[in-house]
Amino acid sequence: MSHRWTFAALLAAGLALCVAAPANARNDTARGALIGGATGAVIGGAVTGSGGGAAAGALIGAGTGAAVGANRSRRARSSYFWRNGRCYVQQRNGRIVRVDRRHCR
Repeated sequence: MSHRWTFAALLAAGLALCVAAPANARNDTARGALIGGATGAVIGGAVTGSGGGAAAGALIGAGTGAAVGANRSRRARSSYFWRNGRCYVQQRNGRIVRVDRRHCR
């Protein structure tokens, strides 16, 4: 099996995983790893012209994407908090508003 077919199969599998995830699931770490891995594989394969370069690019991109996604996920939840058994969010203007409890989990 040639390197191009291997790369195409890996890319198709990654895209299938992106599509298979439910729309309301917010797993930014996994999403960042998938997007970073696919992008890294494309760039690594294009720069080196080999399957090994694509694999190295995919690994580097997946690690970087996961780190960025985890940071984004943590920042998105940072202004939600519990008080008296209820979930609240502090908005940018400083106002505190009660929100659905699924945001505080």
